[in-house]
Amino acid sequence: MNDTNHILIVKSDGSRVPFSRGKLIKALQNSGADHDQASQVVSQVEQRIYDGIPSKKIYQFAYSLLKKKSYHVAGRYRLKKAILELGPSGYPFEIFVGRLFESFGYHVKVGKQIKGKCVKHEVDVVATKPGEQVIVECKFHGDYRSKTNVKVPLYINSRFEDIKAKWAEDNQYKDLNVKGFVVTNSRFTLDAIQYAECAGLGLISWDYPKEGSLKYYIDRSGLYPVTSLHSLTRAQKKLILEEGIVLCCELIRHADIMRKHSFSEQVIAKVLKEAEILVK
Repeated sequence: MNDTNHILIVKSDGSRVPFSRGKLIKALQNSGADHDQASQVVSQVEQRIYDGIPSKKIYQFAYSLLKKKSYHVAGRYRLKKAILELGPSGYPFEIFVGRLFESFGYHVKVGKQIKGKCVKHEVDVVATKPGEQVIVECKFHGDYRSKTNVKVPLYINSRFEDIKAKWAEDNQYKDLNVKGFVVTNSRFTLDAIQYAECAGLGLISWDYPKEGSLKYYIDRSGLYPVTSLHSLTRAQKKLILEEGIVLCCELIRHADIMRKHSFSEQVIAKVLKEAEILVK
């Protein structure tokens, strides 16, 4: 094993931090790799890294090694990229967020028009359950390095207040607890978080809040997107997303979608096996 104690890696924001064997092992184990798998992968990564290596290259190499050992574990490890592949339109991401709120017990509608006091608003996700309604704006980024700045929660909160003002004017939903949310697949800037906390607006990003982030909920709900599947090509994933199938668990229930697009039975069997292991 090489001495990697003094190697600095370059993160996506350009900052340089020391390589941490422990952090990489933990990331692999959080994805479902056992201790031996994680240790073997990290030992091989350490043979290839060098001072100034981009963190993205470490991720790609670890992923390629993990894929050889376990497809479904690798699917969890590449989750951030799988969410990114729900683009470029962002609409599959809105469906995905809707499914996430459904798993919390909400009744969900995606792409709903709601009249405010001043103007009509196109709301990405409306989630309701007895005594509560959540209005969600989804902010999808095609580059995971992009950040959602304070302008977005400012804008969303103004829309949210306009809708609430209309309801108050019409004496609607007076006994309903209503909350606004912004959900992004990347990250929020610090001032965006500060404003949202002050305004009472909910935020969900890839890693925020710690026990309520996208990664946190996906890992605990098993709601893995079909873009996590290695047994599908990029073109095949696109066909499935266009059919409105976003989750692996949905694909398991609607396998005939693949037959509709002339997938071979061998491919279908491989996809279903991987999906079933992943969602467990």
